[in-house]
Amino acid sequence: MQPFLYIQNSYSMLSFNEILQRIEHEVSQLQFNYPPHSLYTPIEYILSLGGKRIRPALTLIGCNIYSDSIENAIAPALSLEIFHNFTLLHDDLMDEADKRRKKPTVHKVWNENTAILSGDAMLIVAYKTIAESNPAYLKQLLDLFTITALEICGGQQYDMEFEARTDVDEAEYIEMIRLKTAVLMGCGLKMGGIVGGASESDCEHLYQYGLNIGLAFQLKDDLLDVYGNPATFGKNIGGDILCNKKTFLLINALKKASEEQKETMYQWFEKKTFDPAEKINAFKQIYDKLELKKITETKIQYYYDQALQHFSQLSAPAERLSILKDVSNDLLYRES
Repeated sequence: MQPFLYIQNSYSMLSFNEILQRIEHEVSQLQFNYPPHSLYTPIEYILSLGGKRIRPALTLIGCNIYSDSIENAIAPALSLEIFHNFTLLHDDLMDEADKRRKKPTVHKVWNENTAILSGDAMLIVAYKTIAESNPAYLKQLLDLFTITALEICGGQQYDMEFEARTDVDEAEYIEMIRLKTAVLMGCGLKMGGIVGGASESDCEHLYQYGLNIGLAFQLKDDLLDVYGNPATFGKNIGGDILCNKKTFLLINALKKASEEQKETMYQWFEKKTFDPAEKINAFKQIYDKLELKKITETKIQYYYDQALQHFSQLSAPAERLSILKDVSNDLLYRES
């Protein structure tokens, strides 16, 4: 394994780019060259597809806020990234998705049974990785990681159940994305705080900060699916509309729409063959009339403000906290 070299600044704090470089280095050092190769090669494949790596980055940031060394955060951060990609592998299978980050999904490259088994192996590898953490923090990390993993499974179950419903309300949707998306960000930050030596109070504020940023992050994703720039958005614009996916915008549209608008949406739901651009445009027109872009942006700001309340309670020096706020701003004001 090759050592990773970097130069720290005067505060012994890493920049966000340095943190991402360290994560990419550590991911590249993961070893999956074991028999049977048909089990481990798909794991190597999905991890090679990249992504924002925001969850492990939050773990390293959470640690570095309180400690000059991030070494105790490496194993927990890697376990989160492996676990996150495991959920993507199985999500793609359940969603029958053809592409992930513009590459064929695992079940398309191999087959469904391989995707199931390789995903199962990834979950075990995630636990094996977190078990390599500093023993002084291991029980706390395992307890948090296990609770979070179960919550994410619950969120995915809700998401699947929502597919067959048209009466999902906003509170149900927020709870679903809290479980499916937000808790992993809260977990990442809190694990970093734990291994960095943060107080119990700061660890809880880190968790709540990450949780609220995670909620805002998912709502921003929902918004970008409709109003994002095709040149910068990482996915096809309108993808959620085409597959009738329940999003914050669709749920509010069904609640606020006139009877005529509802009928238009229900007709599109039932169509098996259609012009994709026409369907996207039909929903976008309804969303525009109902001012759902503004409503969603207001909700995003609400969760960001909630996050800032917890941020203000953290006891670390301002110069060590600035990276966390900067990264959060980048996530919420991103166009991809």
